Amino acid sequence: MLIPNSNISIFHRYICSLVGYGYISPSILMKVIFTVVVYLFSISSVFSQSVLEWSNDYKLQKSDFEASKNTGDGTMYSVHAAISINFGFQMSNYEFMFSKNFNSKVSPRFARNASYIIAPDDDTADKLLKLAQVEFDLAELYARKFRKLMFENKKAFSEPDFYQKLYEKVYAEFTMRNSQIVQNTNMGMAELRLKENHDQVLTEIDELADFCKTCKPKKRKVGKDS
Repeated sequence: MLIPNSNISIFHRYICSLVGYGYISPSILMKVIFTVVVYLFSISSVFSQSVLEWSNDYKLQKSDFEASKNTGDGTMYSVHAAISINFGFQMSNYEFMFSKNFNSKVSPRFARNASYIIAPDDDTADKLLKLAQVEFDLAELYARKFRKLMFENKKAFSEPDFYQKLYEKVYAEFTMRNSQIVQNTNMGMAELRLKENHDQVLTEIDELADFCKTCKPKKRKVGKDS
């Protein structure tokens, strides 16, 4: 289940209330450090030191599903990939004002010790593993979509919670598409359809190359006549 969180909004309202009541002056408020830790899409809220960040160079292995059971009851099979997209930033109000690139602040993650595969045989387990990889890659795709939206919409005088409506849009699209892939592929058992969906996701990831975690988006060039 994917669960949104709005810690930044609560924090922002709290700080503003302190200013309103005179506990913090506006001049001091300008020096407040905004610490934001927001989990946007969460299939599991359980994390430990055993966490993988999405990488184009690493594919999920069966050994990454540390909560797995090797066999089902003969026909039962299931996969739970504890995937989340973590978004957080820490900066002064001044730094926030002049920041547009939040690529490095968005991180799709996979929690090994909260993930499992239950399958009656190795063939079924392999198919479920491929489905989990598609879900992890899908999280990276929508992380890039979110990074792009923040880059395009962040202004100098944006509020710290400027991302919320952007998040809601991306979150809705992500959950719908993830559900469609699971249903359309019969939970990964229809291998050809799963491969077609996976290829499409990977193509879309490549199309958003400027919005990988370590990338710096190109600034739009303004024409001389504009």
